[in-house]
Amino acid sequence: MNPSDSTVYDLVGIGFGPSNLALAIAVEEHNARCARLEDRIEAVFLEKQEEFGWHRGMLFENATMQVSFLKDLVTMRNPASDFSFVSYLHAHDRLADFINYKTMYPLRVEFHDYLSWAAGRMKDSVAYGHTVTDVVPVTGADGPARAVDVIARHAGGTRVVRARNVVVAAGLEAALPPEVTVSERVWHNLDILHRVATFEVERPQRFVVVGAGQSAAETVAFLHERYPAAEVCSVFFRYGYSPADDSNFANGIFDPSAVDLYYGAPDDVKRMLFDYHRNTNYSVVDGDLITELYRKAYGERILGRNRLRVLNASRVTGLKPRPDGVELVVEHLPTGELTELSADAVVYATGCRPVDAATLLGATGPLCRRDDEGLPRIGRDYRLVTDPALQAGVYLQGATEHTHGITSSLLSAVAVRSGEIVASVAARLADRHPVPAAAPWTLVTSGDRQ
Repeated sequence: MNPSDSTVYDLVGIGFGPSNLALAIAVEEHNARCARLEDRIEAVFLEKQEEFGWHRGMLFENATMQVSFLKDLVTMRNPASDFSFVSYLHAHDRLADFINYKTMYPLRVEFHDYLSWAAGRMKDSVAYGHTVTDVVPVTGADGPARAVDVIARHAGGTRVVRARNVVVAAGLEAALPPEVTVSERVWHNLDILHRVATFEVERPQRFVVVGAGQSAAETVAFLHERYPAAEVCSVFFRYGYSPADDSNFANGIFDPSAVDLYYGAPDDVKRMLFDYHRNTNYSVVDGDLITELYRKAYGERILGRNRLRVLNASRVTGLKPRPDGVELVVEHLPTGELTELSADAVVYATGCRPVDAATLLGATGPLCRRDDEGLPRIGRDYRLVTDPALQAGVYLQGATEHTHGITSSLLSAVAVRSGEIVASVAARLADRHPVPAAAPWTLVTSGDRQ
């Protein structure tokens, strides 16, 4: 893609994290199978980051993946693909070593390197440094909009690319209590490594970590190890960390076949299944990490220096940042007892939520239908249900838990879901209607388009 490109793309992807990276690979493998040029899908992806990256702020050196390496970008869709994690290992001369490692769960830093390796091979399909600001329907002469203009801010101006289909995969954003604002001493765990790298306190005395899930436990372990003189307080509502249910039968909730069952189930059954199995993913911790943290806390009790403090069944009721730290009030819920703490920094490991697609779809958003609860109506093929005035396809990756189940925002689904979206787009290629050519990608200043 270049500035003079006036192509009307069959597919424009917004975002280039693991979901749309998997989609880009699925498009390439689809095109490789096409005997006719007209059956190929012309696609491009727009990513606001300057290079590929996936949760860099949480890439602890010893943290492992929570999903099997077989649930990579391609294997569940195409086991023969040379974009698999196994192909990555072979390309880096580590296949035998990984086999001897005897695990299904690689280190997170290694899996990130695998994703970066795959993204590097797809560099011709993505334009980095492009922040999408609007998606505008292109009204045809006969009325319905059969294409959209995806508008992106780039290099101080605006560029526009036209597409018959758009796939939104905007990823996750930090979820914080409404009364909490990130500041110099109040962090979200997504940025923990970046924050620590620029933290200028030479000998911090205390950190407070709020949250009870995997990220919270990993953050506690990381800070406890990195700052051997500091106290690390873990504050959460629960009595103790709860182990993730990764048992054999429960893991079936992430199988591709489970998506079909979930999608077709009545709404009350959907809610029941989600509630029953939320402990496979939400506010739960790997059992080995729980044991490790307990062992640390118990050993410290024996030695008489309790650096790892668990303030369970508790919540933060007061938070006052100051230039040199944070003042907190922690309430013990069973007794109502209040504890005042001074901390060098507070880390909220309170989870993430999908970025609202409406913030990116802009002018196209009002044409997307919603259900009685205000959630997007989505087809089984991940295509949003739209007003008849919009014939261009709008697909959603990630924020589909209410229709497609608990696996929607997880890596488990990316390979198969990408194949389903490609199949949906490909099925409509024969019905391509004429669409006016896009304006060349000449730079449009921000003052030229409102």
